[in-house]
Amino acid sequence: MAGRPSWSVRCSSLVSMEIRPVCLLLLLLLPGASAGEPTSKETPDGSQKWGYVVPRHEVNMFYWWFRSPQRPSASASASASGSATSKPWPTVLWLQGGPGGSGSGRGNFLEIGPLDINLKRRKFTWLRVADLIFVDSPVDVGFSYTDNPRALAKTDAQVAADLFGVIKMLLKELASLPNSPLYLVGESYGGKTAAMVGVLLARAIQDRTIDITLGGVGIGDGWISPGDFSSSYGPLLYSVSRLNDNAVADVNKMGVMVNEQMAAGQFAKAQQTWTDQLDLIDSQSDGVNQDNFLLDVGMNPVLESSLCLTGSQLMYHGSLKSNTTALVSIDIDEFMNKRIKPTLQIIPKSKVWEEATLAVYEQLKNDFMRPAIDEVDELLARGVNVTIYQGQLDVIVPAVGAEAWVKKLKWDGINHFLSLRRSPLHYCDTAAKYCSQQIRAYVRSHENLAFYWVLGAGHMVPVDQPYPAFRTIASITDSSGDIDDVY
Repeated sequence: MAGRPSWSVRCSSLVSMEIRPVCLLLLLLLPGASAGEPTSKETPDGSQKWGYVVPRHEVNMFYWWFRSPQRPSASASASASGSATSKPWPTVLWLQGGPGGSGSGRGNFLEIGPLDINLKRRKFTWLRVADLIFVDSPVDVGFSYTDNPRALAKTDAQVAADLFGVIKMLLKELASLPNSPLYLVGESYGGKTAAMVGVLLARAIQDRTIDITLGGVGIGDGWISPGDFSSSYGPLLYSVSRLNDNAVADVNKMGVMVNEQMAAGQFAKAQQTWTDQLDLIDSQSDGVNQDNFLLDVGMNPVLESSLCLTGSQLMYHGSLKSNTTALVSIDIDEFMNKRIKPTLQIIPKSKVWEEATLAVYEQLKNDFMRPAIDEVDELLARGVNVTIYQGQLDVIVPAVGAEAWVKKLKWDGINHFLSLRRSPLHYCDTAAKYCSQQIRAYVRSHENLAFYWVLGAGHMVPVDQPYPAFRTIASITDSSGDIDDVY
């Protein structure tokens, strides 16, 4: 189509993935690099860059940046700089959930990146409306690594500090980033991390210790208030007939216990009770899929693992190891280790990419159940744009639980926000001059807070409802990119 970017197969686009070594710059990984000495590669046309930065001693954080083909050229930007309608092109930094899930693999190839796991072009890649950065966080997740187990992050605060350090170093590594508004978007546990990193950035911007524009924070089915989610499981699953009236009372009692333990500061105990609660739900519901209450365990070909995981692993149990291959034909661990790792060329031979890193999860067990409502409140008070988007069918982070924690915000605009009626979103295709009759989502917004309810979506909104998720991120970033449902 005229005016649309070319997606033809070429070595720099990774569309083929059969990339010849001659297509890449030959840079060697520098083992034991000290803080401030990044190691990276990029494609000859500059459309991608990836590598390691070292935010603290012995912590090697992997990032992968993609330039949007929709990004205006430097000459076009210069000619439009005097126009009142010109906008800076946004950058989205994606943070995966878990803690222990990899953005370079899961977020990139399963959810929002330019290619899917079968190396087919993703129609609704977020790259159409923003540059993308995937960071494997915390350290030891995905391709990030440390040779010292004591360097693993043991608190959420350390995870956020490491990512803050990564962003400071990427401002030097990525020439476009200083002039691009940065949007932190986190899914599941990554939503909690995004809020915490956002606070660090907002404070540093105010103190003038970092020169960057924080465009906003996006929280996708985010693990912001574990107590509210635990309290919601029983009523939600009873209302949709996945728990009977006998089972729901026991589930509710465990929810009360979780909240009592959290109030007493017993977060590790609360995590164990929460784990037991999920196991009870699993047995009493005959295996409800905790990503989507319309499904059972083993039914979802993209999100569900064939492994039997315990409740403590459910925050990152989305996997490709399914016996159903209608949508997925490649094991993601094999794909990342045998195809992507050699292509990137800088990953240490000893580093094995894992779909979920249990060691990282276990290190954070004392912080796992800590809420992050105060961080969201601080973002709003500082004028940072905050967008919450929730899948209608999610169980592990249910929409009713998210609504409950939002009501606890102390932000001075919250009462007016809650008084507003939700607006239905049909989504119109300007090219086809067509608006869907079906309501795809609802939104409520006031000042710098917005909440999207995405219908038909479970825990991973971009997987279940890619077009509404795509339109949501386009709205969040106020992007001038192509948003039509044709491509």
